[in-house]
Amino acid sequence: MSKPTTDKQATLAEARVRIDSIDHQLQQLISERARWAQQVGRAKGPLKAAVEYYRPEREAQVLRGVIDRNDGPLPDGELVRLFREIMSSCLSQQQPLKIGFLGPEGTFSEQAVRKQFGHAAYGLPLGSIEEVFQEVTSGNADFGVVPVENSGQGMIQVTLDMFLASKATICGEVELRVHQNLLSLGGKLADVQRVYSHPQSLQQCQAWLRINLPKAERIAVSSNAEAARMARSDEAAAAIAGETAARVYGLKTIAGPIEDRADNTTRFLVIGRGIFPPSGNDRTSLLVSVRDKPGALYDILRPLAERGISMNRIESRPSHTGKWQYAFFIDISGHVEDEGIQEALKDMEPAAADVRVLGAYPVALP
Repeated sequence: MSKPTTDKQATLAEARVRIDSIDHQLQQLISERARWAQQVGRAKGPLKAAVEYYRPEREAQVLRGVIDRNDGPLPDGELVRLFREIMSSCLSQQQPLKIGFLGPEGTFSEQAVRKQFGHAAYGLPLGSIEEVFQEVTSGNADFGVVPVENSGQGMIQVTLDMFLASKATICGEVELRVHQNLLSLGGKLADVQRVYSHPQSLQQCQAWLRINLPKAERIAVSSNAEAARMARSDEAAAAIAGETAARVYGLKTIAGPIEDRADNTTRFLVIGRGIFPPSGNDRTSLLVSVRDKPGALYDILRPLAERGISMNRIESRPSHTGKWQYAFFIDISGHVEDEGIQEALKDMEPAAADVRVLGAYPVALP
């Protein structure tokens, strides 16, 4: 498709005619893509469920190609979002994916679902992170999306603890820029006597609350959307939540964004029941229990360093197998099928009580 000429300013009428023509071409191409997606489905044969058609590694490769080809003016994130929605709609021709998330409707977890799977997927709001794991491992949900880390508040321990007992695997990751807003029914700061929110969000906004609402009671609830639901029936209350929750529950924005850190970002994990092939830019998550001996952790990490494998993250948690016993969650660059990682895992075995691959998945896209 041609770009506007620089030597002649197009009239408004000419620009609109050209846009109409481009829209027509886009619609034809999207329909053609959908028909070819049907052909892919037929080529795979009579699979049993939508989850069997979904290939996150292929999707990541396609979206990286979108970024590589982008020469503006739209930013990478916007183009990725547009193409994600096209792929979501094409996939749903077989059957929409069912994605569990921490509900109710309007949470940041739901926003992460839409960023990763598009709006053609079926969102399944659940009451807790534990329920998300249960619905995925039981097969009632194809995938789940759970928060695991915030850039300011660190790891979300309940998510890590679920991996100690659950058989769920990690199939992807989503990074979501989180903007917190103060919402209420009346929209006046002077009326606020109570503030409802998720504990993490209260922490993310504690400096703003201390300055602007020093006397207001802070009440922790299960999710920001639940906070918004409670605030809509309490004229003396406000909720800390996102813009989506404001729209869903009919609240007014008193102030926002009110998060203390300008880079406030939450990382979510996509959980499923299997490990997918490499995409070309991947991360592998490990759960390692060490033997009780001097230098045990060094012996675990040494094989990674010797092969030049970058460790992105390490977090320890009580292993629940005995008093003062710990397990380590380790994220490394690369896919578990890579030769170097396979060799490193083998070298870890003498020093480890147990090594479990939690997942290998594409690195988060914009």
